[in-house]
Amino acid sequence: MSIPAESFFLAPGFNGTLQQQIQQMVAEGILRGRFRPGEKLPSSRGLAQHLGVSRITVTLAYTELVSGDYLSARGRSGYYVSDTAPVQPGFVVADRPRRDSVDWERIVGRRFSRHELPAKPQDWHAYPYPFIYGQADASLFDHQNWRQCALRALGKRDFEALTDDFYERDDPMLVEYIMRSILPRRGITARPEEILLTMGAQNALWLTAEVLLAQGSPVAVENPCYPGLRAVLNQLGAEIRPVDVDEDGLPPEALPEGIAAVFTTASHHCPTNATMPMDRRMALLERAGREDFLVVEDDYEFEMSFLKPAAPALKSLDREGRVIHAGSFSKSLFPGLRLGYLVASEAFIREARALRAAMLRHPPGHIQRTVAYFLALGHYDALINRLGQAYKRRRTTMDEAIRANGLEIAGLGAFGGSSFWMRAPAGVDTGALAAELRGRGVLIEPGRVFFAPGTAPGNYYRLAYSSIAQSRIPEGIGLLAEALHGTGHNKPA
Repeated sequence: MSIPAESFFLAPGFNGTLQQQIQQMVAEGILRGRFRPGEKLPSSRGLAQHLGVSRITVTLAYTELVSGDYLSARGRSGYYVSDTAPVQPGFVVADRPRRDSVDWERIVGRRFSRHELPAKPQDWHAYPYPFIYGQADASLFDHQNWRQCALRALGKRDFEALTDDFYERDDPMLVEYIMRSILPRRGITARPEEILLTMGAQNALWLTAEVLLAQGSPVAVENPCYPGLRAVLNQLGAEIRPVDVDEDGLPPEALPEGIAAVFTTASHHCPTNATMPMDRRMALLERAGREDFLVVEDDYEFEMSFLKPAAPALKSLDREGRVIHAGSFSKSLFPGLRLGYLVASEAFIREARALRAAMLRHPPGHIQRTVAYFLALGHYDALINRLGQAYKRRRTTMDEAIRANGLEIAGLGAFGGSSFWMRAPAGVDTGALAAELRGRGVLIEPGRVFFAPGTAPGNYYRLAYSSIAQSRIPEGIGLLAEALHGTGHNKPA
């Protein structure tokens, strides 16, 4: 029996090539039982004419399906559904209403979903003025070389890195390049046994807190701070003691006594962009040694220091093994990569490695090897240079637009970064402001979520320039100023 060409049609909006869409249509038809073993496919010429595509496109799709054992080729006779083609399980899924009778409010012991995090729309790309922090700009990314590195990591030579279960280990090639190329930029020296790869900085902070802290452990955090850190510490039941930052970041003398650890973004404070000066760094380490607590350093954005060189990492000044250093490739490559690292004493890394192994074994081997090639071939440094130049231009444009429109910068940052920390007039609710601006195509981040509960002023917000084209910045800032200078937001926060 022959399958008519009319059984196939091209759907608009398919995310892939025409060849891939044809392959998917045939494979789905076989898996769902519509096309049965031994049935003949339309000729490549006939299907190409029906779909309005080239014959070679259909031929290549058929060839790939033959290699996957979906089809078999019978000389001049054509292509047939293979007798050994993959099939779906034989059971029938009942199509009947389902009622969830479980009392989840009673059964779920801990409420992980109740921690407030910044709300960012998934369709931010569709907004003309996305002042959204932390997203990648496709126009700046090195797609071609990243693709080449990914393809190389898929090759036969790297088959083990792609397919093997490393158990608790990491890709030695990537660890080597982090040790020899990334860490020296922060003044850090480390052995492989002192480095652990993580699923991004968030995972690094969770692993660290889980290893270090017990229920009720007192920890100091910056106020304001990265909301994801507060969520981690709340979930673990730590006793959070917020410490207000100033224009130089965290003041060591303001730390409370009796803490087990302090979490800090010393080199580029989140979200104010302040940089902790050298005397404070030394004072913090001296107090940590004297009072026997640990310092967790989130070094999340040091690569974006394009105005002047980044200050030395706290870890580079550590002589007692008290600093646990967390880094990430999310800002320098792209956030969807989900790859970061921890650097600390071997005894700590041993425990963090064991915890990670119990949770997820290790980050995917193909991702690790792709990043290793991207570093080794010099593409990473070229990308950082390109990002720095683009961010510097955007920063200048945004700074000029902010000042021209009479807006107030609360945290400028001396080294660079990718955002401005802003302050609206007293009484302005930036949550309401953000909601109004969204209707005009402008996305900003209200600042309330960065502050400890009960301490949050309502008039702070963040503007990022990593995800918006330079040409759109002035108009977007103009729309922001127009909304802010109106009367609708001068209400109690």
